[in-house]
Amino acid sequence: MELPTRRWLLTQGALVAATIAAPTAWATSASAALPAVDMELVLLAAQVDPPKPDTGTTPGAKAHVLPVERALNTIGLLATSAVDGHYGSSTIAAYAAWQRQLGYSGIDANGLPGVTSLTRLGETRFTVVHPVRAGSRTDSYGGRLVNTRTATMLAAADASPAWDITLSQGSYTTEDPTSAGTHDGGGVVDISVTGMSTARRWQLVQALRTVGFAAWLRTPEQGFPFHIHAVAVSDPDLSGPAQRQVHDYYFGRNGLANHAVDDTPPDYQVPFTWWEKAQRGQPAIAAR
Repeated sequence: MELPTRRWLLTQGALVAATIAAPTAWATSASAALPAVDMELVLLAAQVDPPKPDTGTTPGAKAHVLPVERALNTIGLLATSAVDGHYGSSTIAAYAAWQRQLGYSGIDANGLPGVTSLTRLGETRFTVVHPVRAGSRTDSYGGRLVNTRTATMLAAADASPAWDITLSQGSYTTEDPTSAGTHDGGGVVDISVTGMSTARRWQLVQALRTVGFAAWLRTPEQGFPFHIHAVAVSDPDLSGPAQRQVHDYYFGRNGLANHAVDDTPPDYQVPFTWWEKAQRGQPAIAAR
């Protein structure tokens, strides 16, 4: 019996290689054909949309919210009538139900997409771009508990000029009932301003806003001792009350129960942004 020739073996090897490679190439092509969902914009809509009195969509976010809502509708968690690009309370509830289906609970089922849950929802439906990660929940800043993303943002705000930021309250805590649940999740801190001049307090508010915090100076006139309250915009671990404070900030309000106009002096206000967007050097969003 004759042995196969080298040419025959090479030909057969090429055919086998092509057969193996074909599914991979097909999968890559199929993946490329899926719509891209920008997680940053979905998170933005999830914070801004729910408290609206109407179903208007957040500028730039609708095309990224719709694939998420269609997927939630496909798996029976969101009514067809709510698939509209507005990430309102129905979508928050539906996404929280999806997170619970995956076995999450507590702050992990807050209705804000996390990278893992959004990627799972997108399987065969969409791909996720611009992922936002809170990181470890056991980091600290000045001895106060925060997640990695928040610590990084605080360090950036603290760096120039050197503020020596001191936290009076961190995240993932219920130690202060006057905080109305804003600190129950991640991304929220209170900052001491003891010994600072009024101008320096406002400058620190400005520095925090520049790196992506919704930040306000709290005062005795508002019923608080002087401090700065800061919420990391688009932190996936935000509690419900903190999410609504981002909504207020987006619309130029004070983040308090009265939803009054933000009293930050115009010289210290900055356009709305978030950490990842600021780090890419992209223009912030004009004030509402």
